[in-house]
Amino acid sequence: MSQQPTRIKQLTRWHHARPQHVEDELVVEEPLEIRVNQESLIVVMRTPGHDFELAAGFLYTEGLIKSSDDIHIIAYCEDSEDNIVNVHLGTELQAGWQRNFHANASCGLCGKMTIESVKLQAPAITVGTDFYICPHSLYQLNARLREAQSVFERTGGLHAAGLFNENGELLIIREDIGRHNAVDKVIGQALLADMLPLERHILMVSGRASFEIVQKALFARLPIIVAVSAASTLAVALAQEGNLTLIGFMRGENMAVYSCPERIRAAGSCAREKIHQS
Repeated sequence: MSQQPTRIKQLTRWHHARPQHVEDELVVEEPLEIRVNQESLIVVMRTPGHDFELAAGFLYTEGLIKSSDDIHIIAYCEDSEDNIVNVHLGTELQAGWQRNFHANASCGLCGKMTIESVKLQAPAITVGTDFYICPHSLYQLNARLREAQSVFERTGGLHAAGLFNENGELLIIREDIGRHNAVDKVIGQALLADMLPLERHILMVSGRASFEIVQKALFARLPIIVAVSAASTLAVALAQEGNLTLIGFMRGENMAVYSCPERIRAAGSCAREKIHQS
């Protein structure tokens, strides 16, 4: 099966009272079964592409593996038409991993983990006092993410997640029909590239900030999340518990900081710091 993220379909487009038959490019949504040591773990609805990163990121952000060293091989199962991925681990998963995994493109793994269980597996983030971001740098992230969303530009149908360094440079971008899938693909790529922990990086997502996205960021040790839209109450609560800076409503030069605002410095403070370092 093709790994292309889009397909051309026929549709009828209306303009005022006049219909027109046209071709349009639509986002692909297909199931992906993730297996661990040949045992089925979960089926997710995703946009094809970067499936190995999705599997690796999912396992890592669910606390099922600790590092890329736990992964021996990731491969498509034979005769699966690229819709079944098997992750071969060096050891068996710990007892009790058979939890109620169920995911779809819109809500991800709703309510599977509690704040207390996340805290046990992903302690609060501790970042040196020298790590901070100026508002001007944050205000540029949205435009840089948007410019890199090539499939969204053609279809208007995908979410995006981007990994930025502390200088605001976009390092990794992934698009998917599911917000959580896009984040798993970004973290999975960082995991497989031995970039973790991401203690001096920023995660930006194109939609809202949910509990699950904050959970995944904590596992990757990301200290800052920036979202285009709002944050949920559970996302804010988990961010506060995890000492993570959660930012929403990033529009132009406006943003709402829900937690840990001390990582954001006023423009004057940033300029004085740069002069002092030089």
